Amino acid sequence: MIPKKIVVAITGASGSIYAKVLLDKLLACQHQLASVGVVMSDNAKDVWKFELGNDDYTKYPFAFYERNDFYAPFASGSAKFDTMIVCPCSMGTLARIAGGTSSDLTTRAADVMLKERRRLILVPRETPMSLIHLRNMQVVTEAGGIICPASPSFYSLPKNFEELAATVIDRVMELTGLESGGYEWGSTQFQK
Repeated sequence: MIPKKIVVAITGASGSIYAKVLLDKLLACQHQLASVGVVMSDNAKDVWKFELGNDDYTKYPFAFYERNDFYAPFASGSAKFDTMIVCPCSMGTLARIAGGTSSDLTTRAADVMLKERRRLILVPRETPMSLIHLRNMQVVTEAGGIICPASPSFYSLPKNFEELAATVIDRVMELTGLESGGYEWGSTQFQK
């Protein structure tokens, strides 16, 4: 397997636990990765601190970029990043991506992924969704992006919030093509 180059964007939507579990899983898969670039909005940092009670995002060994750093490698298609994951993805970020508005590094990188026909995975965490949200998801999907809602599953019988969040992130990891050892349907037997 050729090591992958991954971009992770973390927006200010609620659901920092998803971002944390994603970064943990990418850390565990480092042998499959050439590089991981991370961009967080200011709101994402605030929400992480509020929801998780820490600033542990600063402890990951990935390259972090400021939201307006258009010199980041993944701001250009020539850097050949394979996949971008926006997790969690706010509805505002989704709208800007759907509209092709490259107003910051997250939306520029997403635009690059779509124009280069590379993998863009958006993990929206919002409920209920308006028709505008749904239409924006349709536009991104028609442009080649993947919408993977933060809708956890329960058949793996998760025992805590991290395991519950992992039911979503395992799907995201599968969509990236990375082997993360997540739960697979049929890997356990159901008891009556």
